[in-house]
Amino acid sequence: MPMNPISILRDTWFFFSRHIGTLLPLCLPWIVVETLVQRQIDVAAGSQNFAPWGMAAGLVFYPLYTASLILFLIDRGEGRERGVRELWNAALRLWPAFALLSALSSLLILVGLSLMVLPGLFIMIKMAFSEFLLVQRGHTPIDAMRESYRLTTGHFFLLLTTALAILAPVWLVEGWISQTAEDSPALGVVLHSASGFFQLMLTVAAYRIFILAPEPEA
Repeated sequence: MPMNPISILRDTWFFFSRHIGTLLPLCLPWIVVETLVQRQIDVAAGSQNFAPWGMAAGLVFYPLYTASLILFLIDRGEGRERGVRELWNAALRLWPAFALLSALSSLLILVGLSLMVLPGLFIMIKMAFSEFLLVQRGHTPIDAMRESYRLTTGHFFLLLTTALAILAPVWLVEGWISQTAEDSPALGVVLHSASGFFQLMLTVAAYRIFILAPEPEA
C-alpha cells in the first residue's frame, strides 16, 4: 500500500480525534503528573541542573502513558477492547523493559544531538519502531532497537517528514509557553500537559507506518 506523509497525517488525525474520549483518561493523567514532577524538580534543582533530572522523571512516566497508548493501538487493530485500568496494568508490567529501552534510546539520541544535531535526528528516526517491537512482538530492548534500525530502512524520509510535520508546531508552541507562562505556573502546567498530549500523535503516526510498511529485503 503506497504511503505518503499526507495520508499518514490524515489517518493519524482521524484516529486521534475519533478516540480522544479514551485517549484523554488513558494518557493525560500520567502526562500531567510528569509535568508537575518536572516543574517541582526545576524549582528545587534550578534551571542549570534541571535537564538530567527532568529526563529521569520523564523516564518514570513516559513508559506508562506511551505503552498504554501502544496497547490501545494494538487492541483497536485486533478488534479487542480493554478498559483504561486494564491497559494501565498491562503497561505497568511492561514498565521495566520499556523504561530501559527509553533510557538507552534517549542516551543515544543525546549523544547524537551533541554531534552536530543531525546524528541525533537520524538515531531518533531509526529507533521509531523500537517501542512497537517491544510491546507488540515481545522483543528485548536491545533486540527492539536493532530490529527497528533494520525495519526503518526504506522508510526514513517518510518517518522524518511525518515527525517534523507533527513536532515542528509543538516545538513552536513549547517555545511560546516557556516565554508566556513564566508568571503563571498553573497555566504552564496546563499548556505543557496539552503539548505533551498532542505529541502522542507522533506515536500514532509511527505505528501507522509500522503496520503498513513492508519489511526490507534481507
